[in-house]
Amino acid sequence: MTIGQAESRRHPLTVDDLARTPDDGKRYELVDGRLDVSPAPMYPHTLIESRLMIHLGVSAPEEFTVLTGPGINFNADRTHHRIPDVAVIRTEDGEPPYLTRPPLLAVEVVSPESVFRDHHVKAREYAEFGIPSYWIINPSAEKPGLLEMRLDDGGYRESAQVFGQDVFETDVPFPIAIVPHWLIAPGPWKARIAGG
Repeated sequence: MTIGQAESRRHPLTVDDLARTPDDGKRYELVDGRLDVSPAPMYPHTLIESRLMIHLGVSAPEEFTVLTGPGINFNADRTHHRIPDVAVIRTEDGEPPYLTRPPLLAVEVVSPESVFRDHHVKAREYAEFGIPSYWIINPSAEKPGLLEMRLDDGGYRESAQVFGQDVFETDVPFPIAIVPHWLIAPGPWKARIAGG
């Protein structure tokens, strides 16, 4: 399926149509029945995802599950489908083939082509879906950063923002500390990612 074919269809696409997309490393999402395609992530992006997944996974209490790239259906029609880079759910909320309940945390690692989408479009969509906490990670090698937004009265408000060697600490979805520098820097990241 190409984007041109998807746009020429007379009915909205659903997650069933995603089964026919190529297995090419790209991320295929749906927005109101339209295909939204992102290129395959580059190495810094996947490095951050991997380190964050490991750190969150080791720190998470048993009642939580940490996932990379989970598909989430935002509506019963299955025409709005997003794939955050990392998510934390209550273990009891896990369901195949895609999640239908809001994760406790959604994380996006910004790519050059996703700046507007991550900061504005997905922030609005995630808030409307009821995801309590949303992190946006800037993968800059010189000054990596982490922005935490929390749901407040139907929209997100900035809760914290840290850069470089500063320590980010939060209690949502569970207590954790992260130093953005160690999400991407070479060296003993496992020993230092929590600020130790």
